[in-house]
Amino acid sequence: MVHYGHACMSQTSRLPVIYVFGKKEIDTDDCTAKLLAALKESSTQRQGIMLRFDVAYAHRADKIMSRLRNALEPTTRLLYTPSPTISSPTDQTEKSSQNISNGATPKEETLNSQTENEPDFNTVLYIGGESLTLTNLLMTHSSCEVYSYDPVSKTTRLESTRVNKLLMRRYATVQKARDADVFGILVGTLGVASYLPLISHLRSVLTKAHKKSYTISVGKLNPAKLANFLEIECFVLVACPENSVIEAKEFLRPIVTPYELDIALQSEPTWTGEYILDFKKILESEPKSLPEGENEEEPEDLDQPVFSLVTGKYRHAKRYGTQATAEHDQKESSSAIVLRNQDNAVTVMPDSAAGQFLQNRTFRGLETRIGEDAPSVLEQGRSGIARGYRDDHQS
Repeated sequence: MVHYGHACMSQTSRLPVIYVFGKKEIDTDDCTAKLLAALKESSTQRQGIMLRFDVAYAHRADKIMSRLRNALEPTTRLLYTPSPTISSPTDQTEKSSQNISNGATPKEETLNSQTENEPDFNTVLYIGGESLTLTNLLMTHSSCEVYSYDPVSKTTRLESTRVNKLLMRRYATVQKARDADVFGILVGTLGVASYLPLISHLRSVLTKAHKKSYTISVGKLNPAKLANFLEIECFVLVACPENSVIEAKEFLRPIVTPYELDIALQSEPTWTGEYILDFKKILESEPKSLPEGENEEEPEDLDQPVFSLVTGKYRHAKRYGTQATAEHDQKESSSAIVLRNQDNAVTVMPDSAAGQFLQNRTFRGLETRIGEDAPSVLEQGRSGIARGYRDDHQS
């Protein structure tokens, strides 16, 4: 596959990709001077600086990198990894060797792997305009100072001041997800690596938490499309990292990321501010087995009420996939949804979230009033084609 224009640079699962980036104009002298001025105004002690950029300015990244390296102190660690023009669905080892062959030295690759895990880099320089790439960069590097340079307006500003607001909004969405009992797993990608293991992981954790889940394959999200699933109380979007965070208020139900779902399903949620969007890191962060003697967990009380931080009240969560739910469905078999097969045998569909929603809703459809109302008067309508209708009522 040949990809033209902006790309999120996610590792593909099947097809190799050749990237053809655009080349936008940028004043390298002004960019270097203003980034250095912003660094001098800050009183933060520099442990290391990481350079990130929009792919449209990748053709000037080497020149900006060399000028920054010459202007900064020799002891300052400066890192950037060139954007690869070819991506193959390979493992991490082969990918590292490919990046080295494309121009990234082994030292730079090693530093890049430390960037995400070690606090050696506390400053990030981003070259590009306002975009989802910058927003995700702020959330995944919330402990760093992030400076951005916009080549169009030629301005530099400190972006880290709005990180807290972004994380607070996401934390509020996590609390809404804690109150949900029926989830919809939205498959928003078919090409990002590890998306199938992640979907299996989401189904597993939802089942362990006694939640109901539906898997829905969607294309481009819009409020009208998701509003068709009224029984679903929260959606989990499996998409590339750049399109995973949905902040739109037009949607009827909240939409969370897989990492936010893992936090919401914890019995006592703890969030240190770390934010993960990479599929592999989410799968690697699964809870490991406990030491010997600690494997046995206390039995969970399914009737215990749960306190909601959204409403400020206690609520009784619905438990799906349990024996109590099956017995409850058998008692209410007269009003539950039933399935009749070819042999005219009737079976009850247990744990049907859609069936429960249909039973509880007040609207039961239009009233049947056949023979009670006077017949309608028939009138002659318009005729012709769409280009020019003929109306008999016109004089």
